[in-house]
Amino acid sequence: MVSGYGAGMGSRRFDVPAPVRDAAVAVGVAGAQVAAGLSGEPPAGALGLALLAGGGLALGVARRAQVLVLAVTGLCAVGVQVAGVDVPAVAFLVAVYAAMRAGRRAATVIASVAVLAALPVVALLSGQDAGTAFEQARDVLELAWLVAAAAAGEALRQAERRADEAERTREEVARRRADAERLHIARELHDSLTHQIAIIKVQSEVAVHVARRRGEQVPEALLAIQAAGREATRELRATLTALREDDTTVPRGLDDVHELVRDARSIGLDATLTMAGERPDVPAAVSRTVYRIVQEALTNVARHAEARTAAVTIDCRRDVLTVQVDDDGRAAPDTVPVLGVGLLGMQERVAALGGLLRARPRDEGGFTVRAELPVGGTP
Repeated sequence: MVSGYGAGMGSRRFDVPAPVRDAAVAVGVAGAQVAAGLSGEPPAGALGLALLAGGGLALGVARRAQVLVLAVTGLCAVGVQVAGVDVPAVAFLVAVYAAMRAGRRAATVIASVAVLAALPVVALLSGQDAGTAFEQARDVLELAWLVAAAAAGEALRQAERRADEAERTREEVARRRADAERLHIARELHDSLTHQIAIIKVQSEVAVHVARRRGEQVPEALLAIQAAGREATRELRATLTALREDDTTVPRGLDDVHELVRDARSIGLDATLTMAGERPDVPAAVSRTVYRIVQEALTNVARHAEARTAAVTIDCRRDVLTVQVDDDGRAAPDTVPVLGVGLLGMQERVAALGGLLRARPRDEGGFTVRAELPVGGTP
């Protein structure tokens, strides 16, 4: 019963945002210091209370400005000593912890030595004897507490670093397993399909060649088998290449679109490529998406559209890149496009980049695929 209750509570644990936690710590420390100042004998004056509150509230930005907070809390601790308030420098200890956790070792050591040296000097200058001055300085900032705060910050920093390294190791192991699985699938596809498709392609090529040499009319079915064999060979090669790709392989992108157009011409499609506009530094994700959109669109044209021509237009602007593929296939203006796997894949890629995809029949006949991809601020 106890373990079940604990598990249920753990699954509903709230994750408080870091700024809220920082603000709560700052307000808590400031409140504790002010309360300690008010309960002292004699109670702290207005200047002392202001310094106590200011030192605590400065911790609200300790995550973003560790060195600045070290300086502010240290000066406040010394200022409190000048004001004659005997309150432990809790805010400075928290700042030391935060700075060490952030890896600011040198700044922490310099600030700690400076504050430790300044506290007794200020007490001496205020007219106290040496023994009383050093005793009061020790009460405000004990060396043991200072070392403990620094050690706690450093220990947590090392623990977080080891946790990050462990996470990276897990990701690398998962990536290696995925790479191995891709290679396994590629080998299986190569062994089971490549040979059969190659045989079909060769046999159809030979049959067409023989029929033409004899002056016979080549059956449409045989020409379709020939075209399908070529296309299947190209797609299988592309699939195997994609499966074998790893992180060291340069991905296909905008610079490789002309190869897609050239391949489309090789299967009898009158394909053209037009690049317009000024080409900025296109993000890698957008470049890869453009390549995949053109690849899928031209594949659909070759396989389904019964088109004679296809026009690929890429317009590069400062904030948006537009890619459009038009064909003169059999799609009529009143045809409802069927969202197959290819179009759904395009939509997912474009949506992931915050873009817009339109795929519909053209008024003059044929089909058009148009994607608008934002390039400003895309990772």
